[in-house]
Amino acid sequence: MTHLNGTTDPLLQPFTIKNVTFRNRIMSTSHSEGFSNQGMPAEPLQRYHEEKARGGIGLTMFGGSSNVAPDSPNVFGQLNFGTDEVIPYLQTFSQRVHDHGAAIMVQLTHLGRRGQATIDHWLPTIAPTAVRETVHRSIPKEMDLYDIQRVIGQYGDAAVRCQQGGLDGLETMTGGHLTGQFLSPMTNRRTDQYGGSLENRLRFIREVHAEIRRRVGSHYIVGIRYVMDEKTKGWLTRDEALRAAQILEQDGTIDFFNLVMGRIDTQRGLSEDCMPGIERPLAPFLEDVAQFRAEIKTPVFHAARIIHVETARQAVRDGILDMVAMTRAHIADPHLVNKIRRGEEKRIRPCVGTQFCQMTKPATCIHNPATAREAKLPHVITPTAMPRKVVVVGGGIAGLEAARVSGERGHQVVLFEAEAKLGGQLNLAAMFVHRRGLHDIVRWREDEIGRLGVDVRRQTRAEVADILAEKPDVVVIATGGTPQFTDFTGAELCHSVWDGMRDAANFANREVLVYDGMGRHQAPSCAVHLALAGARVNFVTIDDRLAEEMGGSERVMHRKRFQQHGIPVQIDLRLVAVERVNGRLQAVFVHELTDTRHTFMADNVIVEQGTTPTDALYHALREGACNKGVTDITTLLASEPQPQRGAWATGYELHRIGSAVSSRAIHSAVYDALRLCHLF
Repeated sequence: MTHLNGTTDPLLQPFTIKNVTFRNRIMSTSHSEGFSNQGMPAEPLQRYHEEKARGGIGLTMFGGSSNVAPDSPNVFGQLNFGTDEVIPYLQTFSQRVHDHGAAIMVQLTHLGRRGQATIDHWLPTIAPTAVRETVHRSIPKEMDLYDIQRVIGQYGDAAVRCQQGGLDGLETMTGGHLTGQFLSPMTNRRTDQYGGSLENRLRFIREVHAEIRRRVGSHYIVGIRYVMDEKTKGWLTRDEALRAAQILEQDGTIDFFNLVMGRIDTQRGLSEDCMPGIERPLAPFLEDVAQFRAEIKTPVFHAARIIHVETARQAVRDGILDMVAMTRAHIADPHLVNKIRRGEEKRIRPCVGTQFCQMTKPATCIHNPATAREAKLPHVITPTAMPRKVVVVGGGIAGLEAARVSGERGHQVVLFEAEAKLGGQLNLAAMFVHRRGLHDIVRWREDEIGRLGVDVRRQTRAEVADILAEKPDVVVIATGGTPQFTDFTGAELCHSVWDGMRDAANFANREVLVYDGMGRHQAPSCAVHLALAGARVNFVTIDDRLAEEMGGSERVMHRKRFQQHGIPVQIDLRLVAVERVNGRLQAVFVHELTDTRHTFMADNVIVEQGTTPTDALYHALREGACNKGVTDITTLLASEPQPQRGAWATGYELHRIGSAVSSRAIHSAVYDALRLCHLF
C-alpha cells in the first residue's frame, strides 16, 4: 500500500467547527471511564485522556453520561457537572490536553429512568412517563412542568461550567437518556405539549438546546449524540429520527450530530448496537450513517467498532463522516494517530472487541494494561542504558509480552517455546468462531518481537541446562498451566475444555455435559463450540447464573447463543463425582443451597476448573537465583525496580508470571509482564 502523508491522508486533514480547528479527523467519543473520585475529573482521568492527546488524536471527548442534576445519579462512575466544584478540575484538564495540540469536549446528560433511586441522594428517578427500564430497574416519577423547567435550567448551568472550564465544546445524549426518552414514543406517553406528535416529543430536546445556546453563546460548539433508529417496533423509527434531526438542524442550535444506533435500555441493545463486540461485524452502521448523512448538512461524527485505520480513512474519504471515532481502538493504543503519521499502521496495537473495557472500572484494555494506569505504567517503553540478557520461557501471551517489553528496553532476549506455534491457551480460545479476533493479540506481539530481534526458539522445551547455557541476567518463567481437576472423584473419566475446543468433531452426535466451576469464558465458549460441531450439550455451573465473572454485555451474548442452540443451564450445582454406569457416565452434583444430590447422564463430561501452574522448571531454578525466585510485591506495586537489580554477579534474577503463578486471564498475564519487565 502506498504510504499516505499528512498532505494526502484524509484522516490527517484538519476540520473546523466554528472557532475550533481539529488537527485531524480522528476522535474518541465520550464513554464511562469509571475513574471514581466523588464525580470529579481528577488526575487519573486526566492522564488517561492526555495520553491520547500526546498520541496525536484530534479530539478526545470524556465523561460519558456526565450528570447535570442530583436526580440523575452516579450509576456507573460518571462525572458530576451539577456543581461549580468541577470547574477548576476542567481548567487543569483542558490545559493538559490543549498543551499536546488536541481538542477536548464532554458529554452532558440526565439519565432519566436510566438512573437508580437507591443510590446517591435516594431521589426518585424522573422520566416523561412512568415506564420502568429493565437494565437499571427503577420505576420513575412522571415529570411535571416544574421538573421540566428545572432540568432545562440545569443543562444550561452545566454548559456554562464547560465553557468556564476551558473545554472546546460539549454534546448532549439522546438515545435511552432523558432527552431521548421524551423523543421515543414508547417511553413518552404524555398527552400534554411534551407528548403525542413528533413535534411535541421533540420539544424538550429543542428547549434544552435553546437554553444551552442562550447561556454559552453562538460561538461555542454544542453537539448531540443522537440515535438514528431504535430498531424495535413501537419505538423511535428511522424516519421520525431523521425528521427530528432536520428540525433541530433548522433551529441552528446543533453544531454536530454524533450518530448512534439502537437501544441501550436492554443488555442486548448495549452489546449488539450501542457497543458492538467481537462477535459483531466491523463498522456495522456506516451504511446507515451514510443514508442519514445524505439528508442533513450538519457535520457528522460516529463510533461503532471502527477499529481499522483503512475503514476510518474510507469513511472520511467518502464523505460519510467529518470526524471518525475510534474510541476502543484508542483504549487499545492511544498512540494510534502518531503511528499513522509515521507510516507505522501495522504497529498499531489492535482492538479485538472483547468488551473487556466495558467490564473493568476504570476502563482498561484486555491486552494493554497501561491504559487507565498512566501514572505508573508507560505506553511507550524507554530503552535502558544497561542492556542485559533476558531469557523468557513460554510463548503464551504472558511470555510474548515479557519478551516484547524486554526487547523494547533494549535487552538481548531469548524466548523458548515448546510448541511450534506461539500463543499458548489463547490459541484455544480463538478457535471459538465468535472469538477468532483474539488471534490478533498474538499476531501483534509476534510482529513486534520480530521487529525487535528477539531470538525465538520454537519447539524447544527448555531445561535448566538450556537456560543456564544462555548466561542470563534475568529469567522469566511464563510456562502457563494445565487443566485442573479437583475436589471430585472420577477425574480420569473426564475431558477438559481444551479437549473440547481442539477435538470438537470427536464429540459430534454425542450427549455432552459441560461443568463450569469458574464462571469465565472458557466453559460457555466450549459448550457452544461443541453444539456447533453437532454435540447435544447440557451445561451445569456452580454459580447462580451463566458466566458469572463476565460483564453484562458478554454474559448476554452467551445467554443468547445458549438459547439459539438449545443448551439448557443448571445452576448452583457443585460436581462431586463422575462414575461409569452401563457404558455411560453419571455425573453427581450437590446443590450449593439445599445440599441435595442431583445426577445427570452423558456420553462425555467436560470439566472447567481453571489451570494448575506448570512450574517445575521455576522451582528447579530457584536455588541458583539471586532473589530465590521471589518477586518483591511492594516494589512491584510501586512501579520500582526489583531490589535485587544490582546483584547479577551472584546469580540470575528469577520471576514467574501469568498462569505459571496461578490460573489467570489474558489481562492478568500481560499486566504481570509489563509492570515487571518495563523496569528491568
